Amino acid sequence: MAEPTKLTLYSYWWSTCSQRVRIALNIKGLEYEYKAVNILKGDHFDPEFEKLNPMKYVPALVDGDTVIGDSFAIILYLEDKYPQHPLLPQDPKKKALNLQVNLLGSKYSQLEYSTSSESSCTALEKLLKEHAGKYATGDEVQLADVFLEPQIYAGLARFQIDMSLYPTLARLNDAYNELPAFQAALPQRQPDAPSPS
Repeated sequence: MAEPTKLTLYSYWWSTCSQRVRIALNIKGLEYEYKAVNILKGDHFDPEFEKLNPMKYVPALVDGDTVIGDSFAIILYLEDKYPQHPLLPQDPKKKALNLQVNLLGSKYSQLEYSTSSESSCTALEKLLKEHAGKYATGDEVQLADVFLEPQIYAGLARFQIDMSLYPTLARLNDAYNELPAFQAALPQRQPDAPSPS
């Protein structure tokens, strides 16, 4: 049998979009090579990176001759090609709920986060209050969790969001803190993260 192709992830340590993909790769148990792209230094505009990913942002995933340059597209690709530990449920209602959390999180991450984080948390709290189990949409980690955790983490780390206003999100955040796949994807645990001073 042929050796499986090693995946390569072009990532930036503090990118929430990159963090989503790191979580998905970890949940699926997929090994990957981490290649740092320092977006603060403009590495994503480097002609070599642009050749690889014309969209010029992170994350980008390389799987053999396949290159995907968007976190949602990457995760859907991983879902199809590597079906172990599925992130999207078969139940149509639960699947729709997972996609809603993803779209809501993506919408707010594209805005100025500091002004939108409270709106995002309020909307997510209302959406998930009735549906959350141990995790966002039930008792198994699914796509919603992969998108939600980086948003919560960024809100806490960058903007000191008061999570007591969002009890469902606070409880989910505690649950994510117990999962190795989520912990290994944290920004400060990436090879390109600055050393703590």
